[in-house]
Amino acid sequence: MKRNTFLAGVAGLALAAGGAFAQVNEDAPQGGEMVVTYQDDVATLDPAIGYDWQNWSMIKSLFDGLMGYEPGTTTLRNELAASHEISDDGMVHTFVLKDGIKFHNGREIIAEDVKYSLERVTDPTTRSPGAGFFGMIDGFDTWNAGEGDGLSGVEVIDDKTVQITLSRPDATFTHVMALNFASIVPREAVEASGEDFGREPVGSGAFRLAEWTPGQQVVFERFEDYHRAGVPKLDKVTFDIGLDPTVALLRLQNGDADVPGDGIPPAQFLQVMNNPEQADNVVEGGQLHTGYITLNTQMAPFDNVNVRKAMNMAINKDRIVQMINGRAVPANQPLPPSMPGYADDYEGYPFDPEAARAMLAEAGFPDGFTTELFVMNVDPNPRIAQAIQQDLSEIGVKVEIRSLAQSNVIAAGGEADQAPMIWSGGMAWIADFPDPSNFYGPILGCAGAVSGGWNWSWYCNKELDARAAEADAMADPALADEREEAWRSIYVDIMDDAPWVPVFNEQRFTLVSDRMAGDDSLFVDPVHIPVNYDYIYSVEAE
Repeated sequence: MKRNTFLAGVAGLALAAGGAFAQVNEDAPQGGEMVVTYQDDVATLDPAIGYDWQNWSMIKSLFDGLMGYEPGTTTLRNELAASHEISDDGMVHTFVLKDGIKFHNGREIIAEDVKYSLERVTDPTTRSPGAGFFGMIDGFDTWNAGEGDGLSGVEVIDDKTVQITLSRPDATFTHVMALNFASIVPREAVEASGEDFGREPVGSGAFRLAEWTPGQQVVFERFEDYHRAGVPKLDKVTFDIGLDPTVALLRLQNGDADVPGDGIPPAQFLQVMNNPEQADNVVEGGQLHTGYITLNTQMAPFDNVNVRKAMNMAINKDRIVQMINGRAVPANQPLPPSMPGYADDYEGYPFDPEAARAMLAEAGFPDGFTTELFVMNVDPNPRIAQAIQQDLSEIGVKVEIRSLAQSNVIAAGGEADQAPMIWSGGMAWIADFPDPSNFYGPILGCAGAVSGGWNWSWYCNKELDARAAEADAMADPALADEREEAWRSIYVDIMDDAPWVPVFNEQRFTLVSDRMAGDDSLFVDPVHIPVNYDYIYSVEAE
């Protein structure tokens, strides 16, 4: 995901309270509204397409899938499914839908909608960045290649029952079915809107889209026929667009906003924390996050592994952590320390500019070279890019910084020949679900190295892809330790190829107005990222 951190305002996927449920106030009154601010406009609200920090939680509140998570946690629960049964060999999953569940257009959801939605997201013409998540479903390879007629592994048994057969056992399948990409959508609404479905979304979530004024405002309203009684708590959520994060903070302090979607501006962080009245309203949460620099392995000179290794040795990560007031720890590998599979004994590349210069010379670049670094234009990311630029200048690498809106950086990363380097801040990876495989497939595996994908290093190692598939096939819980070790070795070997410069792993901080209430974990929800709008309530509601 996903996606972003407090540097541009989103929570990360973390094991909240050891898997304990958030304290959801079932008796909280319904009513009231919340105002959330963002600098950039929303790119899309199509669950098959949206894959960034800003729209992730919005889509979560507009759509539901068969599976979901308990609020504020990473604990799976049935969502649209009333029941879920798994065959003894782990290959067949049977879902029975709840009674009376409806789309926002009033139509009851049937099993055919599940089949349509899964085939839509995996159809290559959809160009979904999440298609690769469904690679374990039987028939995926031919369908995703534009052959065949749908996903052969998805079978409608009757209006209430759908059976999904896998081509291989997969330890991540139930988590995948809780992703936004697995959201159930109505065919008639998608076909009526065509390319505009992302602007005219119709789902079955707790909220429905009421209004969208591009560049100014997005408004959600309560879906009265939502399948969970008493949810959502709020009548309305308004997203005010086009506000600089500093201006957004002032609006919150003046009582005109409730949550700054882009987070606490780094330049004001210490000011907020040193003000007791404001500090009481700060919510902190852990996250499975890594911020990194991608090195495009398909563009010279980053097609040379020694050049990529030199980049890893040239970046002063400690200095960058200091720039964000110590709200992170330096990273030396793709996985964050709290993720299963993290290699505690891996030392990574040392900060050694002299060795980096020598390696560049050995690679045929004794005088360095000129390149570009793409960066999201929300503070502190441009300042971090300048620090990277300065570090690389010390080894003779001249870097032109391309500071752009988030959507433009994402678009450049999704094309093989556009962005030599990208600083991922504001879009840094936060796990979609708490499993080491999630840091591989979308952003380091071959399946993500496609047009519109999120593997911005365009790194594709077929041998590692095969080992990753073997690790994910270890679905038996008795093989958990063996599977974790398999993933650990994969990530160490990735670092030998150095498609990234891992920079830091960070915490999430956000600010909440006195008008809003709910368990802290709902404001730094590990799955809704950043906010679980469904269960937050207004203290002003009657």
